[in-house]
Amino acid sequence: MKITLTGSLGNISKPLAIALVQQGHAVTVISSSPEKQTEIEALGAAAAIGSVNDPDFLAGAFASAEAVYLMVPPNFAVTDSRAYHQRIGRNYALAVQQAGVRRVVQLSSWGAHLSEGTGGILGTHDVEVLLREVPDIDLTHLRPTSFYTNFYTSVGMIKGAGIMGANYAGDIDVSFVHPRDIAAAAAEELTKPAATIGHSVRYVASDERTATEVAHAIGAAIGKPDLQWVAFSDEQMRQNMTSHGVSTDRADEVVDIYASINSGKLGEDYWQHRPVLGTVKLKEFAKEFSAAF
Repeated sequence: MKITLTGSLGNISKPLAIALVQQGHAVTVISSSPEKQTEIEALGAAAAIGSVNDPDFLAGAFASAEAVYLMVPPNFAVTDSRAYHQRIGRNYALAVQQAGVRRVVQLSSWGAHLSEGTGGILGTHDVEVLLREVPDIDLTHLRPTSFYTNFYTSVGMIKGAGIMGANYAGDIDVSFVHPRDIAAAAAEELTKPAATIGHSVRYVASDERTATEVAHAIGAAIGKPDLQWVAFSDEQMRQNMTSHGVSTDRADEVVDIYASINSGKLGEDYWQHRPVLGTVKLKEFAKEFSAAF
């Protein structure tokens, strides 16, 4: 199959590209960075260098594809994350329709079924809605749960305060996912032939644990067996982030995400449609965390 991927060589798109090339597919990877071209080609893929802000470029990159993988690249320079997601979502919708692609896999998020109260995930909800308006496509919303890799931002807190924490309780069941398991699920979906017109949802998760269990596993891996999870208030979380240079808007988005985990709203649809869990369990991620600590 001819498959085009967005996301450059990010922590999902790179293993996804490798897997698809190894399966014998003709893969094109979109990147905004000319410096990435050599590395992309070294994987056995073709590079399409351009911007997701340019729908005409995207349509050209999608033109011969039988399937496309769509993700909105993170952009911490924008002040309005939701508007940014909407803009890129519109570009993707236009390009998919113009290119005549039939099979579309969108990287979404758990909680994307909600139109309010989930902070930084709201833009992803909007992208789902925009893509559903494109006629004559077989669309899958890939909804990964909370990324293990978000815990890398806890390194400073562990070293400085000897704790881990966020504004959700340590005894709440949370679903976590590793990028490798997301890439594996995306590869499965992209290589399915376009069968029906319409949209479907696939949740992707690696393990289901509490934050207290996460702290204990990471603590054991880094030689701090007494490491504890501390549940902050929303305001404590907000102040902690802004005091470390995070913009107020971005801090509010993160606080709202974690508050919706705490209330149970974020995961309500996930727990009703739990997937088969992936292969990367908490203990394995804790080893990866230890290596980076």
